[in-house]
Amino acid sequence: MPAVRLFTPDAHATWLLAALDPDDGDTAWGLIDLGIGLPTLGTVKLSDLASIVGPSQHPVMRDLYFLAERPLSEYVRRAQENGSITD
Repeated sequence: MPAVRLFTPDAHATWLLAALDPDDGDTAWGLIDLGIGLPTLGTVKLSDLASIVGPSQHPVMRDLYFLAERPLSEYVRRAQENGSITD
């Protein structure tokens, strides 16, 4: 199950993260949608996300209201069908 949803409010990128590497505490794994129609499973450094800002200078934000409704595999299936994370 995804634990957290991160997003850029002005750049259409979304991350549904399900795991954090306990060895470094910085590498997260989950579904990554950079807003280019190719959502994929992968890893991302949280420190890298902290440095990203969108065109309007908004940083990556956490969706405080996100509650996973399905397993990550189902989010992946739906995102690949739609070309993006839709919920």
